[in-house]
Amino acid sequence: MTLLVVAPTRDLSHCRHLSPLPVFQEFILSEDYNKMTPARTYQAHQGRVTVVLFVLEMEWLLSTGQDKNFTWHCSESGQQLGTYRTSTWVSGLQFDVETRHAFVGDQSGQVTILKLEQDNCSLVTTFKGHTGNVTALCWDPVQRVLFSGSSDHSIIMWDIGGRKGTAIELQGHNDKVQGLCYASHTRQLISGSSDGGIVIWNMDVTRQETPEWLDSDSCQKCEQPFFWNFKQMWDSKKIGLRQHHCRKCGQAVCGKCSSKRSTIPLMGFEFEVRVCDSCYESITDEDRAPTATFHDSKHSIVYMHYEPTTGNLLTSGTDKVVKLWDMTPVVS
Repeated sequence: MTLLVVAPTRDLSHCRHLSPLPVFQEFILSEDYNKMTPARTYQAHQGRVTVVLFVLEMEWLLSTGQDKNFTWHCSESGQQLGTYRTSTWVSGLQFDVETRHAFVGDQSGQVTILKLEQDNCSLVTTFKGHTGNVTALCWDPVQRVLFSGSSDHSIIMWDIGGRKGTAIELQGHNDKVQGLCYASHTRQLISGSSDGGIVIWNMDVTRQETPEWLDSDSCQKCEQPFFWNFKQMWDSKKIGLRQHHCRKCGQAVCGKCSSKRSTIPLMGFEFEVRVCDSCYESITDEDRAPTATFHDSKHSIVYMHYEPTTGNLLTSGTDKVVKLWDMTPVVS
């Protein structure tokens, strides 16, 4: 299956073709959209092409492949300008025109930031928060935040512009996240997943980072030993318990001390998660107020694109159906 990517150039009739082969192609599209004439073939990779991104302002074509190479070409001359070797093959790509930073998400779950020049690039930093591979990236140049989606079902908002290292986690899908789009005018994030769900996240609220999970050999509430703590088990003549973690405070707790479940929307937990008994008592009804709305696309989403000028959302699925959604009632 191939994906046709239509990108505006000086001539709006140009489009580029993402191929399962180690090349991608440029076509001239007729005015009535009924004919495609081959214009140029880019021999960019030694393995299957995974992502192609056109940057109009720079007249650059960015591409990644399963050969673990990230390359950029001049769209005017067709000349390759540079290449960068990644540790594993790339599955997500975004670009910031103002700073010339490329955001590269890969199969290890890592996101790499590269500074691109005309004929070279330099590594800025890397960060990792996902336990699965990165499946989608979305960059908002206004708020200067990067959203990453993963096969671990989660979304992370990375505050790049704030320079504080803030990472906000969003949990609202039951399968891998396949598409992310940001409506900057309303500060809403749209996410689509293989589970068929489309989630509209309100990002105009003060969200909280999830705590790091604490390590302990015994429950941090009742002090009962966990099952690997042989010394305390022997001394107290008690059977060791299984370790769990409270999603609100991060403490290591036993099942008895964390029998309650609750949503924590401001921490990104729109589904009920395990919390310790004391945290459960501290969560108010106001704290449980949803910050996202859920919609069923009725197909397993593999690609998604949002056009803010029309308010339309396009999804394509494994059922080989393309759907066009009017999002104005929910994105406003």
